[in-house]
Parts: sequence; structure tokens; C-alpha cells
Amino acid sequence: MEIELKYAVADGRTADSIWNDRKLKTMAKRAGEEPRKEMFEGTYFDTEDHVLLKNDIAYRIRREGDRAVATLKWNGKSEGPLHIREEFNATLGNWRDDIKPDPGIFRESEIGEELFDMIGDSKLEPLMQVNFRRRMLRADTGDSLVEVSIDEGEIATPNGSAPISEIEMELYSGEKDDMEKLGSDLQKKYDLKPENDSKFARGLMLMDLIKQELPV
Repeated sequence: MEIELKYAVADGRTADSIWNDRKLKTMAKRAGEEPRKEMFEGTYFDTEDHVLLKNDIAYRIRREGDRAVATLKWNGKSEGPLHIREEFNATLGNWRDDIKPDPGIFRESEIGEELFDMIGDSKLEPLMQVNFRRRMLRADTGDSLVEVSIDEGEIATPNGSAPISEIEMELYSGEKDDMEKLGSDLQKKYDLKPENDSKFARGLMLMDLIKQELPV
């Protein structure tokens, strides 16, 4: 299960200020991991009649640095900045430009069997692209570990594009309350606005496939 907070970041200067925040740097040092930067290039897939969307499932293949990762997300829900969803990741090895969506990689999971039944003989086609630079660090709050990511990039769809400028805080271990306290502190300090919609949902709205938030 993925549990995270999302906030919109007003501009690049604010993003840089958060990245250089002294409290976050102290927490990162305590966690014992170096902050890092990577480019993420993701493509979402669905059938021509959007059977996955109708069943609240998102299927993504993403380039994360030099590796390829396939992800399913489902049963999403959100309340303000808090987003909770089921998630299953499968590493596909080193990135290759010819990687195609293959439901078979999820066959051993319960959701994988459902995926096969939904898709049947239908072909999975690209739906949208979500590309961004991610700056990330792991913050040790004292009792919990929180992955803090600052994303800047673009959602690209056949109906147009939208910018990405946001901060995500994902609970890695420990208590949700610790993550929410960190999120609240950063929200007040940098005047952040709750981001109710995921990147995927914003792309779907651009495509007129949904009219309101879809947490996956």
C-alpha cells in the first residue's frame, strides 16, 4: 500500500528552497542516505475502450534513471493532500526503448489475475506520458522514515499538456502521523497548496476522460 501526501509547489524558487531546507537536510543526514536526483519518464497504458480506467486501475511503465519499472495502482482514495492506494511494482531490468506492456509480469499477484480477466485479448495502447525531474531524499523524523520528492516536469496527452510542480511525501516506515506532521510544517513554511489529484488524474482530465479527481 502506498501512503503519501501531495502539495502543489508555486514555482522553481520555492522548490529550490524546500530542497535546501535546513530541517530536511538534518533529517536526511540522520537517515544516512545521500539526497539524489533522477529523470523519470513514464507512459500509462489502457485498452482502446479504457477497461482499466473503468476499474480504477492505472498501468504504468517508467524509466527511473537507468532501470525500467512497471507499476499497477488501484483502489485509490484521497482526502486533501493525503493519497492512499494499493500499488504493485515490478522491476524490468535495464531500460530499453522497445519495452512493451506485458500483463504477464503481474501474473503471480492477485491483482494480476484480475488484470488478465479485464484485458482479455485486447491490446494495451499508450494513454499519456508523464515526464519529470525528481529530487528526492529520505527524511528520518525520529520515529518514521519519509521519502520526500520534489517533481518538476510535464504531463503530455493527445489533448495537450500540463506542468508538474509538486512535492510528494511517502511513508516508508513508521507512523502516518509523523509524515502528516512533516507535511503540515512544510505546508505552512512554504505556503503549499494541497494537491488533490494525482498526475495520472490530471492527465485524464486533460483528455476529458474524467471530470473530477481519480486518486490513482
